This record gives sequence, structure tokens and C-alpha cells, in this order.
Amino acid sequence: MKFSQKLLLWTTIIIAITLGFSGYYFVNFVFETSLEREVGQALDENSILRFAFETAALNVPVKYDVLQDSSVEQIASNLETSGQGTGRLLRICDEEKNVLYAGDGFEADDELINAALENYYSYRVVLLEDRYYIQTQSRVHSLGRELYLETLRDVTQVFAEREMGFTVYRRLMIFMLLLGIVIMYFIASRLTKPIRLLVRATKEMAAGDYGYRARQVSNDELGKLTQDFNHMSEVLEETIGQLEDEVQAREDFVGAFAHELKTPLTSIIGYADMLRSRKLDEEKSILSANYIYTEGKRLETMSLRLLDIIVTKKEGARIRGTSAETLFEYLRSMFLPNESMAFVFTYEPAVVMADASLIQTVLVNLLDNACKASEEGSRIEISGSREQEKYRFTVRDYGIGIPEEEVSKITQAFYMVDKSRSRSRNGAGLGLALSVEILALHDSRLEIDSIVGEGTAISFLLQVGEEEAQYEEAHS
Repeated sequence: MKFSQKLLLWTTIIIAITLGFSGYYFVNFVFETSLEREVGQALDENSILRFAFETAALNVPVKYDVLQDSSVEQIASNLETSGQGTGRLLRICDEEKNVLYAGDGFEADDELINAALENYYSYRVVLLEDRYYIQTQSRVHSLGRELYLETLRDVTQVFAEREMGFTVYRRLMIFMLLLGIVIMYFIASRLTKPIRLLVRATKEMAAGDYGYRARQVSNDELGKLTQDFNHMSEVLEETIGQLEDEVQAREDFVGAFAHELKTPLTSIIGYADMLRSRKLDEEKSILSANYIYTEGKRLETMSLRLLDIIVTKKEGARIRGTSAETLFEYLRSMFLPNESMAFVFTYEPAVVMADASLIQTVLVNLLDNACKASEEGSRIEISGSREQEKYRFTVRDYGIGIPEEEVSKITQAFYMVDKSRSRSRNGAGLGLALSVEILALHDSRLEIDSIVGEGTAISFLLQVGEEEAQYEEAHS
């Protein structure tokens, strides 16, 4: 059953129960009020008749010491006759509770007389031949006699009005229920519209349409739920997009890795087979062995770089205060013996927060790429400068440069702008990918500025260490 149908059903049940109890209480309240009024009138009437009987008895000629039964009957008859048209019936019984006079139609039993107490008015409601009466009784003391005076007052109309009230209220309740069902149907439909829209949105998303959004139709809690759902959908769509990009990147990585393995392995196998299957002169043997050695070194470099990336992701970095001067001195010792390039070092002294060995790897990779992108004898600048609370490392070359559309791709594993040039220098396209992973551990990133034919500048920022760290580094 739908939520709107449940809401409509339970609302109808609650309205029906509420109207039923309230109607029953109201009609019964009116009935009991009317019946109490009739009881009061019946008791008053009994009291008046009692007084009239006693008065009439006093006017009877005194022939006997006690009131005779015939006189009782005569007085009772006169009293009943005087009340014709009022629906009143009269009965008088003697001390032994024998009936002395009873009006036509007075068929009530003796239960009320048997339960009577002295000087006490009592009454009850009785049903006689499909009509309702209020039966009252009282004791009459007159001329030495103790009599019982009973009356019947017809109150059938009061009960008829109650039945009519119930009938009218049932009809009114049915009408109100039908009207309430119609109104609640539209209210339930309106209230549950956001839920239906959310259900539709979940179905669309389950079917693969992650860009589908639920329409917000209210500003209440359900409207807020719709906003949260749409926000969740946006986050989910972004996450799925990232996962798809990661899957695609992995597929590209595997494809590139297989391709990078295939090329050197083909050369190695080919030249090894040539050396194995035929006798070559000394020059060709040296050339074949050189090809095998070169391609083997490229495979070694690629495997080491891949291992560095994996280890870096798993182990993290041990960051502490490190002198920038020691980093530049390390680079100077590594590259100045290479006279094929003109290296220029300019830097400001400072202490940076870094894992020294990992940052050395980044700087070596940047310098290595700069060398590969430059012709022999080209100028390569390595600089370091303070920028407020940061320290910027920059490696600038004046080589081939990087096309603008490829700048965002060069940090991907195995991506090389000039594949033939990189392979000729044992490049595998992994240096920048490793550098990106290392800098991510330092909350930093590569900033690349390149112009084709003019050169490339790659830099990154590290946090400057506190004075205590500078002191410790200076005296270590």
C-alpha cells in the first residue's frame, strides 16, 4: 500500500472514530438532559397529585374514622380525569400493596412499590408496549390510611428524539467522512508529492542516470530532504566520475606500462637472438650488446621509479626541519660534474619542513627532465626563494617546452611529450608522477609554466620551518 493511501486510510479511521464518539456523546448528552427534565417534571407532578389527594381526602364527609376504599377510588378517578390530555396515568395501592385504583393502560409491575421507602420519592423508566414511561411513586398519609400513589408519564418522544438524533448524526457523519476523504486525498497527494519525486529520482539513478535531480516543491522538512538528496546525488555523481576517471587512468596505466615494456623487451630479445643465433663481427656484437644494455637500463629505471611510487604511497613522509642549502648542495654534487649542461644555482638560506630524501628525489627528477628537454650546453637554472611563510623551489630550462594542451597530462605515469627523445635518454615518463605523489605528502603540488620552443619552469612550495627548527638544523 502506498504511503499516501496509508495516510488517507488512517486519517479516515481517526475521523470516523472521533466523529462517532463525539456524536454519541452529544446525542446522549441532549437525551439525558431531556430525560432528567422529564423525570423532574414527573416527580413534581407526583408531589402535586399527592398534595391534591390529601386535600381532597380532607373534604370527604366524615362518616368513618378511616378513609374508605371507595373514597380513594373516587378521588383517584377525579385526579386522573382532571389530567386528561397530559398522557398521565394514575394508580393507588393500599397498605398491603393491593391496587385500589388503576387508570386504563397502567400495566406496570409492583417492583417500584416493593422497593419503596417511607417519605421517599422514587422513579424508574419502563417500557410498556413499545412506549417509554417514567414511573414515580410516593407514600400518601390521609385519614389514618397509608397509601401508595404511582404515576406514569409518557416520555416516548424523548427516546424518539434520541433515535432521530442518532439517525441524523449518522447521515451527517457519512457525509462528513466522504467530504473528509475527498479533501484528505488531495492533501495526502500534495504532502506525499516530494516523496513520489524522490522515489522517481532514485529509480532514475538506479537505472544509471546519475545526473537526474529531484524537483523541490516545498520548503518544509521534505523540501530539506529533497535538497539533501540532490546534494548527495551531486556528491555521488562526482565520486562515480572520479572512480571512472581512476579506472580509466588504471587502464591507461596498464596499457602504457605494457607498451613501455614491449618496446625495450622487443629490442633486447631481438639483439639477444641475433647474438645467440649467428656469429657477428666485433663491431656488430658491441652495437647489439650496447642496445641490450641501454634498453635493460631503461627497464631498470622504470621498475625503480614504479617501486618508488608504490613505497611512497604506503610509507608516507617523515617531515621535519631541513636546511634548503643542504638540498641545493646535494643537487650541485649530483649534476655539476655533468659538463654537457650549464647549471646555475641561486637560493636564499632557509629551513623548510620536509622529508629531505623525498624532496631530493623530486628535485633530481625535475633536473633530469630539464636535461632531457634541453640541448647540450643549454642553461638550466635552479633557484630557491622565500614567499612569506613558504619557500619556492624552481627548476627552469630553455628547451623544447610543453604544449598547453599537454601540461595537465605530463604528471600521468608513462606520459611523455616527446617519446622518442625521452626513450633515447632512458626516460619512462614516471619522474613527474613520482614527484606529484611525494609533494602530496607535503601538502604541495607542481606548478608548471611552459612555452613551446622557449622552455619550461616547474616549481613547488614548502612550508618554512620555525626558528627552533632553524637553530637545530644550524647546529646539527
